[in-house]
Amino acid sequence: MSVSTTLHNSARPQPKAMLELIKPITWFPPMWAYLCGIASIPVSAVAHWPMVLLGVILAGPVVCGMSQAANDWCDRHVDAVNEPHRPIPSGRIPGRWGLWIALAMSVLSLLMGWLLGPWGFASTVVGVLSAWAYSVEPVRLKRSGWWGPGLVGLCYEGLPWFTGAAVLSQGMPSFQVCTMALLYAFGAHGIMTLNDFKALEGDRLHGVRSLPVTLGPDVAARVACTVMGLAQALVVALLLVWGRPWYALAVTLLLLGQIRAMKTLLADPKGKAPWYQATGIGMYVSGMMITAFALRTMESFQ
Repeated sequence: MSVSTTLHNSARPQPKAMLELIKPITWFPPMWAYLCGIASIPVSAVAHWPMVLLGVILAGPVVCGMSQAANDWCDRHVDAVNEPHRPIPSGRIPGRWGLWIALAMSVLSLLMGWLLGPWGFASTVVGVLSAWAYSVEPVRLKRSGWWGPGLVGLCYEGLPWFTGAAVLSQGMPSFQVCTMALLYAFGAHGIMTLNDFKALEGDRLHGVRSLPVTLGPDVAARVACTVMGLAQALVVALLLVWGRPWYALAVTLLLLGQIRAMKTLLADPKGKAPWYQATGIGMYVSGMMITAFALRTMESFQ
């Protein structure tokens, strides 16, 4: 019997395959954004460390991991073309185990969200519903190159930032905090568009209208760079208006570094997209934390 046949006939998923299914590499953005939310308000994180820790685990391994499992289950036919080595199409997670894992983690997400209080629970409900709306038929917002990346950007950057601030302050965050969370979520639309480059062939075959499919790699990369740059330019402008010039300068320097990296990306969008994700995005998320501390100093003087 071949290795492939053995895998497909396995009654239970392999532990390593289950970890691969929930993609630990994707947990960082929402965890970081949640910490940005914590950092953006003048409340001691040390004094509330259980809520901080619970929120970070919920944002990353649980909700984000659940969304990855749901997406892999709903995308199993696309992955059979793009990434046949993935746990579900390869048979390392057999039968409907992928679906059961996604559903169980959805329930776990809601239970943990309940422990974060009303703001944390409401945000968790939004996150769970968004994850399924992104992947599952008949909604499947990932079929749109505009709505899909927008929803993921909101849930990866904006929603965790808002949640961290709301949970620790036990109330609605300030206008400034909500505005910056939304701007960085808007910019993340470009990051998600670059992520779609790796699935170009399978998306085209299965009718997923990502921007690289509908606009072509060159135009899609330019759109992604414009969105990321515009969001951060607005952040810089608002920091200046709100009297935080040194923080604005730091974000500007990071943006200039990204623009330099974007030139390399635009020379070969499909080939350099993974490279940009490993370089430019690091500068993007660094700017997020700098902005969060700028907001913290503003709120501490209100």
